[in-house]
Amino acid sequence: QVQLVESGGGSVQPGGSLRLSCAASGFVLDYYAIGWFRQAPGKEREGVACISTSDGSTYYAGSVKGRFTISRDNAKNTIYLQMNSLKPEDTAVYYCARSLHGPASLSRNDFAYWGQGTQVTVSS
Repeated sequence: QVQLVESGGGSVQPGGSLRLSCAASGFVLDYYAIGWFRQAPGKEREGVACISTSDGSTYYAGSVKGRFTISRDNAKNTIYLQMNSLKPEDTAVYYCARSLHGPASLSRNDFAYWGQGTQVTVSS
């Protein structure tokens, strides 16, 4: 059974950092693209970052470029999202997701399996 479990969320002040983790099981991590998405109250779920299956290429939403870094450890079946220079507008529930097929974009339509989400709150 495919399972994704996020952790590492919390409350931080603007300018602070958090690292989210996603523990994956039930599939071979390297065969799929993994994405991080977020959803704030009253807003649509949006793609934040994605890491490819083959060469490890990464893709980011313009709003987080230079601040967030996605990575994965295939041996540990774990995906990370390092978030630096956090802003109040980063406040959301963050989800990791696995692609339906190998290739994927930042579109949620490319992903079939989702974790339960972890809350990130950035405020003074």
